[in-house]
Amino acid sequence: MNIIPFNKPYLTGKEGHYIYQAVLSGKISGDGMFTSRCHKFFESRFGFKKCLLTTSCTDALELAALLIDIKPGDEVIMPSYTFVSTSNAFVLRGAKIIFCDSHKEQPNINEGLIEPLITERTKAIVPVHYAGIACNMDKIMDLAHKYNLYVIEDAAQAIDSYYTGKDGVKRPLGSIGHLAAFSFHETKNIMSGEGGMLAINDEKFITRAEIIREKGTNRSQFFRGEVDKYGWVEVGSSFLPSDIIAAFLFAQLENIDDIQQKRKKIWDAYYKALKPLQDKGLLQLPVIPPYATNNSHMFYIVCKNLEERTGLIALLKQNNINSVFHYLSLHKSPYYTSKYQGHELPESDRFTDCLLRLPFYYELTEEDVTFITNTIQNYFL
Repeated sequence: MNIIPFNKPYLTGKEGHYIYQAVLSGKISGDGMFTSRCHKFFESRFGFKKCLLTTSCTDALELAALLIDIKPGDEVIMPSYTFVSTSNAFVLRGAKIIFCDSHKEQPNINEGLIEPLITERTKAIVPVHYAGIACNMDKIMDLAHKYNLYVIEDAAQAIDSYYTGKDGVKRPLGSIGHLAAFSFHETKNIMSGEGGMLAINDEKFITRAEIIREKGTNRSQFFRGEVDKYGWVEVGSSFLPSDIIAAFLFAQLENIDDIQQKRKKIWDAYYKALKPLQDKGLLQLPVIPPYATNNSHMFYIVCKNLEERTGLIALLKQNNINSVFHYLSLHKSPYYTSKYQGHELPESDRFTDCLLRLPFYYELTEEDVTFITNTIQNYFL
């Protein structure tokens, strides 16, 4: 029996061709012709004021932390149920992380619990759009305006997903906060192996972002002819990806609609097959709030307890199906547990113990989905 992997990177067919073009161009370091094409694609399609490719989403978050001048003692509010990069970017600058619990019905930050966590030391809120499903951005932005805070969207999983605000306008995720970070890791809908992007929605950050991204120099302005020489003007790092990575990414972007259509079909097949189990109260399926769209980044189920999930993982593995659980709540991680002094976060802990991600990739067939869902049904029924 063939093994069904958890993830399989999809190639559109143009990746190698564009990489070859990048190499022939003679400029394969950062900010080459394919980087420019990617920037223009994102800015045109999604309306971000400025886009800057980075070597990872982690780097995009670190760049964001530098841009808002995070300093020791500043507090940053974020969900505990997230990847470590969300927190690391700010811890590296000396921030104290204030963890907020998830919703009961889905892993996104519970916006109703944020305001009591805000103090005079709070600098930013970092909502994470888990599974590409929007957080309640109206309420989060209202809090940011009320308390003069920055909002940095962790949109690692949220490319081509949208939020409909109270004004009825549908906006791309990553275009609402002051800054946003995206991932193009090989597990993402649109990928380049490794890679990320900072989206800038507040114009005051654009010039500094270019400087910090270019090792703290005004090199970008020099190459545009805006200054006659470039030098070190502030603290920065090297966040630029090779144009070879951008060439790979651009091939994916050209096929984004086809990729998204296929992923949505797979997501719908999973949901339809497993809904009877949810109707019987045997498991919980993803919830899409009325203000959110579904970019079909992943499909997960939520079991009733850790033992049940462990048993299901074992059965799936026996049938050559690779499924994975996701994050360990950061407030209970080995690094942070002794530092955490906040309230219990029961929903974060529940998702830690009970959430299971199923195989999800472009080339997953209808037969694969049927086999996976039949195996799950056999476990519960």
